[in-house]
Amino acid sequence: MRDIFATWMRGGTSKCWVFERDSLMVPGQSVDEVLLRLYGSPDPRQVDGVGGATSTTSKAVILAESARPGVDVDYTFAQVGIADGQVDWTSNCGNCSAVVGPYALRRGWVVPSGTTSQVRVYNTNTDQLIVLEVSTPGGRLSEEGTDFIPGVAHPGLGVRMWFVDPAGRTTGALLPSGRPVDELDGVPVSLVDAGAPVVLVPAASLGLTGEESPAEIDADAAMLERLDRIRRLGAVVMGLADTPDEAARATPKLAVVAPGRSGRSDLSIRMMSMGRTHPALAVTGSIALTMAARESGTVLHDLVRDGRDTLDLDTPAGVVTTLISSRDGSPAVGVWRTARRLADAQLALPEQVSSAGTRLTMAGHVHAA
Repeated sequence: MRDIFATWMRGGTSKCWVFERDSLMVPGQSVDEVLLRLYGSPDPRQVDGVGGATSTTSKAVILAESARPGVDVDYTFAQVGIADGQVDWTSNCGNCSAVVGPYALRRGWVVPSGTTSQVRVYNTNTDQLIVLEVSTPGGRLSEEGTDFIPGVAHPGLGVRMWFVDPAGRTTGALLPSGRPVDELDGVPVSLVDAGAPVVLVPAASLGLTGEESPAEIDADAAMLERLDRIRRLGAVVMGLADTPDEAARATPKLAVVAPGRSGRSDLSIRMMSMGRTHPALAVTGSIALTMAARESGTVLHDLVRDGRDTLDLDTPAGVVTTLISSRDGSPAVGVWRTARRLADAQLALPEQVSSAGTRLTMAGHVHAA
C-alpha cells in the first residue's frame, strides 16, 4: 500500500478530494489509474474507494503553487468516472473551484491580507484565470464560515469567484459556430463557450416548462436520450468532437432554459451533468448563461431585461445570482459560493494487481480471477 495525503472538501454544491500534484505521481501508474483506483471506479457504487457514486461527489482537485507571473495556484480539475472507468479532463468545475482559495491560504501558499484575501488561480483545463476573494476577518483564515448558499443545508466560508475574460476559453469564441442560434435535432439552441462550453436549449421546444424537478427529468429515459443527443451534436458543431459518438462525457454541458418566476428570477435553469439532471447548477455553466443573456440573438437574450449587471438563475436548489464586472481590465463574471474542509486523510492506494489476481468464493476457496 502507498499512502496519499488528500483533503476532502465541499465546494459550493459539490464535494471533491483535493490533492497536491506531486502526490499523484506514482511510479509505474498514470494519474488516471491512480485516481480511478482511489475512487473505486469502475463501479456504480464506488464501494472500494472514496468516490461518492454521483457526478457531484466523484471529483478531484489537483493543486500546485504556481510559477506563472501574477498567479498563486495552478489548478487542474478531474471528473472521475463512476461506472465507465474514465477520467474526464476536458472541463473545469466551478463549484470545486471555490475550495482552492481556502486550501491555498491554509497551506501558506498565500498570506492573508485584510478582511478579504485574494487568491489568483490558473485553471489548466480551460486556460482560465479565476480570482478568488476569501473572507479572512482580522487577517486570518477562519474555517468556521457563516454564509449560506442554495442547495447546502449548513453554512460555510464565503468565497467570491471571478472568472476573468471567460469567453472562448475552450473553442476560441463566445459563439463557436459564429451564430447566436443553431438548430439541432429539430430545436433551436445557442452554443456558448464561457466558463465552459454549453448547449442552451429552450424548455418549450422540448415540451418542458423548465420547472420540472431533477427526479422528473431523470425518470424520462427518452428525454435523457434526446438531451444527450442534442449535446453530442452540439459538440460537433462547436468543434469539440469529429462525431457525436466521440463527444466527451462532461463537455459540452447542456442547460434547459425557460423564463424565470415573476419577482423571483430572470431565468429558470435545469442543467445536465454526466447524463443526469444537476441537483443545483454547475457554476461554469452559470458563467456561460450570464454571457449568453447579454448577447443579442441568443435563445436567452429576449428572456432577460437589458441594462442589469446581475442575473438571477432559478435552479432546483434555489436562486443563484451572478454579477458582471471587470478584473485586470477585462470583463469578469462573479458568483458567490461557500466552501468547507470536511477531513484530512491518508488514502491507501493498493499496489497494482494483474489480471491474473485471485478472488475468494463464499466458501473461502481461492480461484484464479
